[in-house]
Amino acid sequence: KMILNQCKSKIGILASKNGVWMMHGFFNHCQRRTISSNANADLIVSILGPPNAGKSTLFNRLMCKESNRAYRLGSDKKKTRSNARIGYRSPSKRSGGAIVTPVAGTTRDRRECIGRVGGTTFRLVDTAGVDGEKIDHAFGKQGKHSMDGAMIRQTMEAAKQSDLVLLMFDARLGVTSDLAETVRWLRKLSNAGDQQQHREIVILANKLEGDRWASMDSNVLDNLAEVSRAGFGEAIPISAEHGEGMVDVAEIIDKYTLEKRQRFGLPLTNEETYKKNTDDDNEKPLQLAILGRQNVGKSTLVNSLLGEERVIAGDKPGLTRDSIQVPWLWNDRPVQIVDTAGIRRGVKRERSDEIEDLAVLDAMRAMKLADVAVLVLDAQAQYIQRQELAIADSVVREGRALVVAANKMDLVVDDEYTKHDFARAVQEQIEVRFPMLRKTPVVAMSSLLGHNVKKLMPTVFEARDRWARVMPTGVLNRWLQDVMEEHSPPSQAGRATKIKYIIQTKGRPPTFLLFCNVSELPVNYLRYLTRHFQDSFNFFGMEVRLVVKKSDKNPFGNKSNKKSFVGIGGWKGRQKRMIAQLKKTGMPTKKGKRGKRSKS
Repeated sequence: KMILNQCKSKIGILASKNGVWMMHGFFNHCQRRTISSNANADLIVSILGPPNAGKSTLFNRLMCKESNRAYRLGSDKKKTRSNARIGYRSPSKRSGGAIVTPVAGTTRDRRECIGRVGGTTFRLVDTAGVDGEKIDHAFGKQGKHSMDGAMIRQTMEAAKQSDLVLLMFDARLGVTSDLAETVRWLRKLSNAGDQQQHREIVILANKLEGDRWASMDSNVLDNLAEVSRAGFGEAIPISAEHGEGMVDVAEIIDKYTLEKRQRFGLPLTNEETYKKNTDDDNEKPLQLAILGRQNVGKSTLVNSLLGEERVIAGDKPGLTRDSIQVPWLWNDRPVQIVDTAGIRRGVKRERSDEIEDLAVLDAMRAMKLADVAVLVLDAQAQYIQRQELAIADSVVREGRALVVAANKMDLVVDDEYTKHDFARAVQEQIEVRFPMLRKTPVVAMSSLLGHNVKKLMPTVFEARDRWARVMPTGVLNRWLQDVMEEHSPPSQAGRATKIKYIIQTKGRPPTFLLFCNVSELPVNYLRYLTRHFQDSFNFFGMEVRLVVKKSDKNPFGNKSNKKSFVGIGGWKGRQKRMIAQLKKTGMPTKKGKRGKRSKS
């Protein structure tokens, strides 16, 4: 009711500011908040603390790898040409969690995932490090458009929406000014009496491996005693990197999960509900990855779709680092939208900067787990860049569906040059430079102003439906017969090539098996079949995989001479005659000679 009242109170304001898009975005915002606030009473746990306190390390340890992995294609070990052009490192050291480096301030956006300890699942949120000097600055006029101010606002928004706040600090450093300001802000938030009435704050003292810190010569005990005066209870010693103290953290999460579920009148355990939602294919959301070069408007597009400042966006290239997954509800259809880091060519990156390589790796992993990938282009470039073609090549070779978003059309579109002309020009450039991606869906838009953004999601769902479609075998074989009559395959080694029939082995991506009398078909003829298939069944913007399998004409061609012997009575009859000859004469029949049959 409160959200609806807010919607009604803002109707007059929204109507004066390009009302159609603004109202559409605000209602999307309401729908997304329903997911974010967890109507099923799952506990929302956020990790706060000063920079370089180990928050992302704890986030990766508590993250449920099974539910956040979606599905794997086993393609991480394959080295393709497109991977080399993009230039990301081997993914063997990464499991899809938050980026962890010794550099302070690595995390910028707040990242959400499903956490799990034992049989308890919950919503887990990783946040940027809190700089105490910039908390008040973030909510002022100067910090409204700065990156530091956006990072602080994202962190504080996560704390406001949380049921449990895990306040981490480096126990070896003690109570710093950043930690003191964070404690002051959390205490102020608790006393404000806002909408979140049941918020608990627990202090975690990180980087305490082993038991040497408990000795009398260490200053850690003094630091723990000092932080206990903050009013949030005694600090719990843990080591996020080595997993020490996780039992105490699990007990706290389980305790507050039970309390919240009791308040909502739900069962005390959510493991059965978790398994049901995991196994139900109909409940799986559409996995949507937003890809592109740096500073093309990916984060602005995500904020425009959600109708809120969910991710940090600005003019500075390389703001996004982690791939931020946001659960969303579009027209009552679940979507998992992923904002990724900008992908530059490997030669343009600084080799000493490990963060950018990890960000590119995270973006490529998001592409591999996506159903549909949206490639965002910059209209200011006027031409499609080589790096954008490499990204599109990776998407298609991975078997994902591709949709192109031609962003910043407000800079090139006028009364004489419409958005349809702009979209057609982009499509022609793609077809000339990449014939495999001809007729790929292109949506011309301006994510900053919100022009034509609403047409992106219908195009994305149409691409997903084509990508997951399963064709009937009868339709496929009638199509194959028409193609063979129009243009038969060339003969090989003086032997006519025959394609007997075709079946679809799977969708997502569409894969088909051709049964032939040869082991392989010429590449140009496979391209002809692919092009004809795309035109016939509208499989554009994705790779159609045609696999050739040889089927032998004679099923007994590879049998041994013993089993291929034919005669009166067959092999069993010959065996009986050999036994009778042996009993009669005491000598076996000579090889190659046949015993005479008795007239009787």
